[in-house]
Amino acid sequence: MSGVEMICLAASAAAAGVINAVAGGGTLITFPTLLFFGTSPIVANASSTLALVLGTGGSVFGYRRHLAAVKPWLWRFLPVSIVGGLIGSVLLTQTSDRTFSKLVPFLILFATVLFLIQGILRRHLGFDDSTAGHKPHRIWIAVTFQFAVAIYGGYFGAGIGILMLASLGFIGLSNIHEMNALKTVLGSLINLVAAIWFIGAGLIHWPKTGIMVLGALAGYYLGSHYSQRIPQKYVRCLITAIGFTISAITFYKEFLR
Repeated sequence: MSGVEMICLAASAAAAGVINAVAGGGTLITFPTLLFFGTSPIVANASSTLALVLGTGGSVFGYRRHLAAVKPWLWRFLPVSIVGGLIGSVLLTQTSDRTFSKLVPFLILFATVLFLIQGILRRHLGFDDSTAGHKPHRIWIAVTFQFAVAIYGGYFGAGIGILMLASLGFIGLSNIHEMNALKTVLGSLINLVAAIWFIGAGLIHWPKTGIMVLGALAGYYLGSHYSQRIPQKYVRCLITAIGFTISAITFYKEFLR
């Protein structure tokens, strides 16, 4: 690798770490960067997944004081996240990601709009934050949705943070920093399962992954640490802006270019 390539890979991973710690979608920075430097698509996806999952340690540490509050939800979502992540990673190693990648712009746009209007819809549908944990049907809907998100995350993963934030908002969670803590842990588990499968399948470009891990660690920590100093309404605005931006980029790449 040239010095320019190393710098670009580290910088893209740092930026992805910041974005993933706040909302999600960092894969759409690291993945095209790897492609730009000649990495094959499936290897780029696998290497990006491993680099970012190793980097999530910085984000989990940054959100550590919020983990106790979301522990009951964590145990509900953990099993389906692991199983779904494994299914998605197996699918990637057996099929082309071209067809599925065309769904990415729609999924991210849907999740962003859902996240933007979740408060209005929750009030319109009579959702009550204080009773969210006591309505089993809503919990099972969220668990089923998380399973689908985990499959998608194991397959490609871009935007799973935004999808999870939207889902967590509908089941009654309202503290954006607690939601980000739960989203970070679940996302890391999904990517960890996928990364282990990718390693076994021999899809990792280790030198490039190593460089990106260093950038991702810094990005995840800075994103999780400093986003908590921003008022929640501004963090929500940032998440919405990231979602629409990523959606626009993927629409352009898939359908307009």
